[in-house]
This record gives sequence, C-alpha cells and structure tokens, in this order.
Amino acid sequence: MDRSVLRVIILAGGIAVAGLLAGAGVSRGRTADRFVTVKGVAEREVESDLAIWPLRVVAADNDLSRASAALERSVQQLRVFLAAQGIDSTQITYQDFSVADAFVNQYGAPGNITSRYVIRQTVVVRSSNPAQVLSASQRVPELVSSGVILSQGSEYGPGGGPTFLFTRLNDLKPEMINEATARAREGAEQFARDSRSELGGIRRANQGVFEINARDQAPGITQESQVVKTVRVVSTVEFLLKG
Repeated sequence: MDRSVLRVIILAGGIAVAGLLAGAGVSRGRTADRFVTVKGVAEREVESDLAIWPLRVVAADNDLSRASAALERSVQQLRVFLAAQGIDSTQITYQDFSVADAFVNQYGAPGNITSRYVIRQTVVVRSSNPAQVLSASQRVPELVSSGVILSQGSEYGPGGGPTFLFTRLNDLKPEMINEATARAREGAEQFARDSRSELGGIRRANQGVFEINARDQAPGITQESQVVKTVRVVSTVEFLLKG
C-alpha cells in the first residue's frame, strides 16, 4: 500500500475516533445540565432558656439626699418583690446609675422645675428560668402600687419587659438540616416521577439561614417577647436528573 494512502487512512481514523469522543462528552455535558432545584423546610417549636429583664427605678426630689434615700428604698422594695417571686438575688445586677440636675440644663426654666434632682438605677434580672420571670413581670402593677416608680428605657429593646432568648440553636442544626434535605429530596423525587426521569445525586446545596420567629405572629409581637418560639430553616438543593 502506498504510504500516502496509509497516512490518509490513519488520519481519517483519528478524526473519527475524536468525533466519537467529542460526541460522548457533549452527551455527558447535556446529562449534567439536567437537574431540578427544590426547597426543603424544617421547623421546631422551642422554649427560651434565658430571660433578661431590666427594671429602671427612678426617684426625684429637690433635695439630693432625699432623692437618693427614696431610690434606695425603691431598690430594696424591688429586691423584696423579686424574692417573693422566687428570683434569687444572685440573678440580679445593677447598671446605668445616673443623676440629673435640672438646674444644669441650660434649656430648662427654673421656675417650672418641680424636682431638681432625678436619679435612675437599672436593676437587671438574668435568669435561666424564663417562665418564672414571665410570671413575675405580669405582677409589676403590685410593685408600682407599693410606691416604686419605674421608667421605661429603650436601651433593652421595645416594650420595657423581659427579653426571652433561645441559646441552644447549634444543638438543633444537624437534625434540622437533615430533615430539610429529606423534604427537598421528596419534592425532587416527585418531580422526577412526573417527568419520567430518574433522580441522581446532589449537584449543589445551600443549607439556608436559620430563623427564630415568634410562635404567635401578629402585629406588634416580637419573638424576643415570647417564651415559646419557632425555629425555621429552608434548604435549597439541586438534584441531577437521569434519563
């Protein structure tokens, strides 16, 4: 056989093999492009495990020593009240003590001032028994009736009542992620059946962001004000489709 003819045959064979391989690659690529994106949801109802309750006591008088004595009496009454509700004194801390002199205020008119000195002290209850704190907070009118003056501060959030926190989220994450992924697979399997395909492996996954929401969602209700909350996560998963 002439060498030139042999070279042509070898070249033609190489081109044919290359074409077959390229075709197989395109086929695999198209298969890889077939996927379905689904979402899976997991929810849990949980109870708070930490309560933070700031109580801002206020006393006012034209005499600084009398104002100070009144504040001290109010704080003592507050401690007695908390003890009666079963809240231990070791759960109490004091913050944000302040004294305001109305005469120092350059915009104030001395003739209109009824109490020159205003003293404030924030008593903060930090408890691992949120139900106990919630019960005590519902009896605050009894404390006010005894003569203790409370002021609502904004530094601890809206409402001025206790803040309830859930701190064990990491304990729930593995189980909830598994559940959300399982729910996503159920949706993908249904899609595969409807499209007469076979479900493959996971192409891509996004676990989503964990949210802590109020159990009773209504205008004006925040999750921080509720002892019982709802933890929710939405996972987005892409599954390959075969056939």
